[in-house]
Amino acid sequence: MYFYDILSIDVNMKPLPMIDCCTPLGAPMSAEAAGKMASAMQVLADPARLRALSLITRAGEACVCQLTGPLGLSQPTVSHHLKVLQDAGLLEREKRGRWAFYRPILAPLRELADSLAIAEPERESLGDVGDVLGVISSLKPA
Repeated sequence: MYFYDILSIDVNMKPLPMIDCCTPLGAPMSAEAAGKMASAMQVLADPARLRALSLITRAGEACVCQLTGPLGLSQPTVSHHLKVLQDAGLLEREKRGRWAFYRPILAPLRELADSLAIAEPERESLGDVGDVLGVISSLKPA
């Protein structure tokens, strides 16, 4: 056999049908929704804020005084982080006497969890972040 025999094309060979290698992914989220989501993710990119949000979503509500110990941060620092979360529309604040109590705002947190579309098995592998997403997904509107 010669080299040119290997390179020759059989004229009787029929072409194979074209098959798509992948199914279409669908449309991405809108640019506006992506911008809002990116802003929320920037706020949550701070570990102290993510930990505070985790505690608050698990408890349903929390006072600053309940968060200082578990977070290992001073009251002014915790208050600052909660204010940032509140300004981002992720927490609501209720003043009760001298104390301020914070509750998660479910709609934007659900949007965040849904946009990530993480299946339950993968969510478990994310550890605390997966726990937060799981808690958010399971919360019922008040």
